[in-house]
Amino acid sequence: MERRTIEPRPGWQRTVEEQGLIYPLTRHPDGSLRPYWDESAYYVFSLPEVEALEEVVEELHRMCLAAAAHIVEHDRFADLGITDPRLAELVAEAWHRRAELPSVYGRFDLRHDGTGPAKLLEYNADTPTSLVEAASPQWFWMEERFPGADQWNSLHERLVDAWRRQAKLLPPGPLHFAHSAADELGEDLMTVAYLKETAEQAGLETEWLAVEEIGWDRLSGRFVDKRLRFIRSCFKLYPWEWLTADRFGPHVLETLDNGGGTGSTLWIEPAWKMLLSNKALLAVLWELYPGHPNLLPAYLDGPRELTATGWVAKPLLGREGAGVTVHEAGGEPAVRDEACCYQELAPLPSFDGNRVVLGAWVVGDESAGLGIRESAGLVTDEYARFLPHVIL
Repeated sequence: MERRTIEPRPGWQRTVEEQGLIYPLTRHPDGSLRPYWDESAYYVFSLPEVEALEEVVEELHRMCLAAAAHIVEHDRFADLGITDPRLAELVAEAWHRRAELPSVYGRFDLRHDGTGPAKLLEYNADTPTSLVEAASPQWFWMEERFPGADQWNSLHERLVDAWRRQAKLLPPGPLHFAHSAADELGEDLMTVAYLKETAEQAGLETEWLAVEEIGWDRLSGRFVDKRLRFIRSCFKLYPWEWLTADRFGPHVLETLDNGGGTGSTLWIEPAWKMLLSNKALLAVLWELYPGHPNLLPAYLDGPRELTATGWVAKPLLGREGAGVTVHEAGGEPAVRDEACCYQELAPLPSFDGNRVVLGAWVVGDESAGLGIRESAGLVTDEYARFLPHVIL
């Protein structure tokens, strides 16, 4: 793993916008616009290194599924902050019927510097973004700048194939694709639009709407779209913890289709993804696989012995590093009021002063690609930059 600098292509901003990346720039707190898509540098991997990382990702995915099974079998929903008995029951039912429920993708965030085993930082299994830039613009960048090279990137083909294979699990009618209109950057809009395109390439009938446009028909007790058609199935880039907590939450639970045909709306990602998109999963993994080379020690009741090494406190539910606090070794073993996961501090490796995290994608149960983000600090936040990579 090596970082190399390179001159950006003339007109790079227009190029990546035409390839689907509609926000190539990020506005920073000082009002300045700086590249989000950053092709002034790139990362180089060897093929054996990528093959080893692919194996790590698929092993981590299997371990996460085993941890989800453990949570359900031992009724540990409270550790995830799921205290509503009805919601816990529906998540457990979705888990048991998961073979009947379409599930598309997820992203592991890994700490890796090319010298030791990759370490799992978290699993974004419900509403992961940075998909478009990983699947499309970086592939075209490689073809233009390094023709004949390769890339850890089979995302597009695997997504289309995933929709095609799971089409039989969908009820009749269009598959709706929903994002939140509150997304000001356009990241969610872009991600949903791309996933909708892959579904259409798989031959599915699709329909577009915002989450805020989903209606509730009181007479039929069904969710409806803008044209008052029943929403039989819907991909939503909208976290389950929001979906079940807003004012339509009770209707979501009443009409949830967990594959048994008793409900009216089939949601993608399915409800069992709540087991994987929660930071409590990190502590359960460490409990089940203590000392595993690709895991960091993690606990739910406090930092324990991590005060000697440093630790990171992560809210059980969060996005873009929100609420994450970093504690150096020797600090007071404070326990936060909100439910958190306390994970060993493993500072992101620095390449030329840039802190890097690997986003390794899973489609279905298979490794599918890599996206790399850099940040100035230890926490990868909304001001991180995306850099392409190649296998040479």
